[in-house]
Amino acid sequence: MKHILPIITITTLAAAASAQSAAASGLSYNRVGLGYNTDSKGYSLSASALIGGSNFLVGAETTIGGSGTSNGADSVSLGYVFKNVAYGIDATVSVGSNEAYGLNLRKDLGNNLEAAASYSRESGVSGWGIELAYNVSKQIQVAVGYSDTQSTSGTTDISVRYNF
Repeated sequence: MKHILPIITITTLAAAASAQSAAASGLSYNRVGLGYNTDSKGYSLSASALIGGSNFLVGAETTIGGSGTSNGADSVSLGYVFKNVAYGIDATVSVGSNEAYGLNLRKDLGNNLEAAASYSRESGVSGWGIELAYNVSKQIQVAVGYSDTQSTSGTTDISVRYNF
């Protein structure tokens, strides 16, 4: 009789551990953002959201102002988020307008920090990017990133995002 309580406790803990899914990454995919490109002096507006409770991600972006031909460049995309692929990294594969394809890797680093790396190909031009973001609060995030494509020199972006 005195061994029943430890057996029930161990059984309950084992059942809870086996029923527990992978830990949530803490990354928000439902967000809107305003970005500023320090090289072209242009702005970008972006939005993304997971569709319902699924891992399908829909996104849209437009650019405003700045030098070059990127003013008014609009794009939409549909992707799928593979959560916790390896080492707590989420991988998103996407396809979008202008013959765009992409792979984005994101990781919650803890201490309100997040890192991302991406590779994309749009209209035959490939590029890559890296980003470090800080979550000021659960809803507000600031980020700085660097990207480089085959057709242009590298650019720096500063973004503010609202997670919903």
